[in-house]
Amino acid sequence: MWNMTERQKMISGQLYKSGVKELVNDRMLCKEQCYDFNALRPSQTEEQTAMIKKIFGKVGSNCFITAPFWCDYGYNIEAGDNFYANHNLIILDCAKVTFGNNVFIAPDCGFYTAGHPVDAASRNEGWEYAYPINVGNDVWIGGGVKVMPGVTIGNNVVIGGGSVVVKDIPDNSIAVGNPCKVIKKIESGKAREYNIEEKHI
Repeated sequence: MWNMTERQKMISGQLYKSGVKELVNDRMLCKEQCYDFNALRPSQTEEQTAMIKKIFGKVGSNCFITAPFWCDYGYNIEAGDNFYANHNLIILDCAKVTFGNNVFIAPDCGFYTAGHPVDAASRNEGWEYAYPINVGNDVWIGGGVKVMPGVTIGNNVVIGGGSVVVKDIPDNSIAVGNPCKVIKKIESGKAREYNIEEKHI
């Protein structure tokens, strides 16, 4: 344990210090790559796709992000097939952030694996922690949603706009609020009903 690097501690969910040279360099490289991505013209879709593949640890087919986009490390992000994120996506990927297939993310969303100790003395010494975030298949994240450290969002889930997700959300759910809670189960074969009924999500 004592021979672990701060990067290894970070990824494994232990307390670590982000100010070490290794992690500072990792973040700087990622920020430079995000800057380059955000500087591309909207019509440069092939270049955008190539840059996201360079930033992310793993990318499926048909992955598209509308700039601007920012993340901390990039190599801790994995996205499945048919991934789309609208403007102003922020991913603090100190731990792994995994998206399944067919994930759609509205504008101004954030996925935050990073946290700090409640104890002020430890926090002021620079200690941090990070817990992974997992998002399943067939998920729609509404505008302005914030997902907190350690959360798992199941398959076939809709998260209503403005929600703050602090606990796991089970499969086949519509969830909304701060803190985000399940308000309805999604029943198979009733998709058209939800399209009309949940129009304000």
